Amino acid sequence: MTQPVAVRALSAPLITAEAFRPFGQVIVASPDGKVFDQEDAQLHLSQGIPRFYIMGLPKRGRIFSQITRHQRCTQCLGSLQDQEWLIAVAPPGAAENPDPEAIVAFRIPGNCFIKLEVGTWHAGPYFDQDWIDFYNLELSDTNITDHQTCNLRSLYGIEFEMV
Repeated sequence: MTQPVAVRALSAPLITAEAFRPFGQVIVASPDGKVFDQEDAQLHLSQGIPRFYIMGLPKRGRIFSQITRHQRCTQCLGSLQDQEWLIAVAPPGAAENPDPEAIVAFRIPGNCFIKLEVGTWHAGPYFDQDWIDFYNLELSDTNITDHQTCNLRSLYGIEFEMV
């Protein structure tokens, strides 16, 4: 028997460094020659070969029913061409699955990127444009060996719509 699915609206305010801190970092432009400090992305990529690439994504709407985490590395994401986008996140932790009540969403402007902390649950990028290119920094095998996904629909009977 199929479990009924409830769609929960998830507000997506504009990201701030303070609001995003439990999940990672917001990185914005800094002057050339600035000395490395805590405002720079604090990367954990020592468990394999880093991979920096551009991924082209088609529009996927704003509804999601799966959320993923990587436990071996940080991940950096940002859009090219100043495109705004959305991401939903839940805190990293030892639990096998995220708490649906802890899932929050953010609107990311095209003039910054985010660094997801090791183990941060995430769904996205999502956006309203037909296509956006994103740069992505993770390990070369992240999507093969370090990709734990929770199906929110089958586990909790819910999916989220970012508004």
